[in-house]
Amino acid sequence: MARASRLFNLDTVMIDVVMMIEGLPVRGGDALSSERVLTAGGGFNVMSAAARHGMEVVYAGQLGAGPFSDIARAALDSEGIHVPIAADQSDDVGFCVVLVDDEGERTFVTSPGAEKRLRASALGTLDVRAQDYVFLSGYSVVYEEIGAAVAQWLTTLPDEVVVAFDPAPRALDIPAAMLELVLARADWLLCNASEAVQLAGSDTLANALDNLWTRTGRQGIVIHNAEEGCLVKTHEIPATRIPAFTTSVLDTNGAGDTHDGVFLAELAQGNSVLEAALRANAAAALAISRFGPATCPTRDEVTQWLAIEMV
Repeated sequence: MARASRLFNLDTVMIDVVMMIEGLPVRGGDALSSERVLTAGGGFNVMSAAARHGMEVVYAGQLGAGPFSDIARAALDSEGIHVPIAADQSDDVGFCVVLVDDEGERTFVTSPGAEKRLRASALGTLDVRAQDYVFLSGYSVVYEEIGAAVAQWLTTLPDEVVVAFDPAPRALDIPAAMLELVLARADWLLCNASEAVQLAGSDTLANALDNLWTRTGRQGIVIHNAEEGCLVKTHEIPATRIPAFTTSVLDTNGAGDTHDGVFLAELAQGNSVLEAALRANAAAALAISRFGPATCPTRDEVTQWLAIEMV
């Protein structure tokens, strides 16, 4: 019997301070929040999505010591996510202020913490084997403190390990040499349409896809594009759009993370790329109708919803 693939996540876990507002205040002004939540965010969003869809998940990052780390650790425990790397006792994990406006769009202000202190020696202790998945985001390589460690570790992974990369909103801040190294190793590039266009320096999404295809995606590229669904391309599948599902938009924070986590979990379970993308679209549609960053539905919820939507 084949061993189940595991997801090793390098995307940093932080605390999200989320507030719902009507719109961003003018400089020097103030805005009243109608809802608020303090919760684990960042890389936790991808991991919780994959875990809720049946994948064994390992946090390949570092927690710290303090109240924020306690919140993060409790959240990881609640999802059955393993945390093998020892905590940094000198600092707490960082936090991100997330402002969600009345159209569901999110704006971030990030203050990093202990998660930036991850070292290559710690990554070297991880038991990553053939057929496992490794996920990293732009936040894994944008900071000089951890970028070099992550880049060094990536070069040690055998080809049989599936690497997925989502550049996230900090895509243009990643040092060029680091970006090209990660793109060259990525089996899957997972990003949104805006990030794809920025990375490629292109004027259209089609041109961006062509450009990125020459630089990355040893297995494929998935570009999620809000109400347009997602665009998928592999060596066997030409550029194909998987339609989105109609939903009420409350909070888009974590939507891309949900899509990433579900897509990878479905691939790991042996589903086809197109089926994995369809289920990821459905999970993201349900997630954005709920308030908070880690709102991915369970696999059973997605299956039940699809049974109704696909009639």
